[in-house]
Amino acid sequence: MQLTFDAEVEAFRTEFVAFLDEHLPPQAEAAERSRSTAHVPQWARRWQRLLFDHGWLLPGNPPDFGGRNAGVLEQFVHREELARRRIYPAFNPQGVGIIAASLLTFGTDEQKQRWAVPILRADMTASLGMSEPGAGSDLAGLATRAVRDGDDFVVDGQKVWTSGAHDADVILAFVRTDPDAPKHKGISALLIPTDLPGVERRPFASVYSREDLDFNEVFFSGVRVPAENLVGPLHEGWRVANGSLGHERTMMWMAFANRLDQLLQDFRPVGAVNQDRYATIAMDYQALRLLGSVALGQAARGERDIPGVSVLKLFGSEAEQKALGYALDAAGAGGLRSPGLTAPYNPYSPGLFTADWFTRYISTYAGTISGGASEIQRNIIAQRVLGLPAR
Repeated sequence: MQLTFDAEVEAFRTEFVAFLDEHLPPQAEAAERSRSTAHVPQWARRWQRLLFDHGWLLPGNPPDFGGRNAGVLEQFVHREELARRRIYPAFNPQGVGIIAASLLTFGTDEQKQRWAVPILRADMTASLGMSEPGAGSDLAGLATRAVRDGDDFVVDGQKVWTSGAHDADVILAFVRTDPDAPKHKGISALLIPTDLPGVERRPFASVYSREDLDFNEVFFSGVRVPAENLVGPLHEGWRVANGSLGHERTMMWMAFANRLDQLLQDFRPVGAVNQDRYATIAMDYQALRLLGSVALGQAARGERDIPGVSVLKLFGSEAEQKALGYALDAAGAGGLRSPGLTAPYNPYSPGLFTADWFTRYISTYAGTISGGASEIQRNIIAQRVLGLPAR
């Protein structure tokens, strides 16, 4: 099946393609790579500001916030054209895609101007403080506390797996503000500047990178945060968190589909077994694309299908992991070396498109966790799609 769009959507695509042809930074300028998901090189800051100023950063946003009030289908073709060239619009994806988006949904007008606009224009970078050592993916189990003291909240606790925190200017942290409330109540969201006294960030290596550090432990020791940095109502952080993750999951299936498509370009099978596996990857890609097209049509009609999004998230993340496993197995020992892939390294993208097969495979485990772990998605599907009882 080939997706087609009406003339208005295709005109939108044509305008964006013309913009890319005219304004993409030259390769020589874009030589510096990002070190983490909150480190944005100067050339990438200029690129992001250019997108913001022309309404191409997040087209679905209002013009004052880097968009042009585009509809769902226009947003889809925008992402499609970026993926086609392996271009990232922003090197601080959590800041732009989750934190700024959450501020536009839940923040005050002052917070939007003070925090969201600088993040969207790459004048500032942000990271997301959710996971904790004793809670993992269970946000409701968080223990970091914020106690109101006059015009401030005093924050004590620890976060972990905080991507890019050591390079971020601010962290959107979820904290417990009412310890006596039920587990999912009494949580609030605070914007915590990382230069405040009592904030300590400790980056640590991951299994696929010991040089470009991204993960962090973050410690808060008596950190005084202005009460005006509260995002959303007091004790309503669970609603803000669900909105934040909702922004992360928006069109997430498309990212998996794009990477499967790129893998089909990079993986050249030799032998019957690998050819059969290649065919499996191609079928998974088409299945994900077709399921995603159904979700896209529903979104364009203003419909919400949360269980359906869970199916797409689960299938997409695990299809990618299986596909990279096939590629790694086919490469053998050579999978530990950076291969001569068909697609050259693209400095616009800080992704893993030209890393060795082992690194690309290991990175897929993040995809089965971020945006809702596979186990959580299976529970949602079991209860809300299949109607099975909760245990």
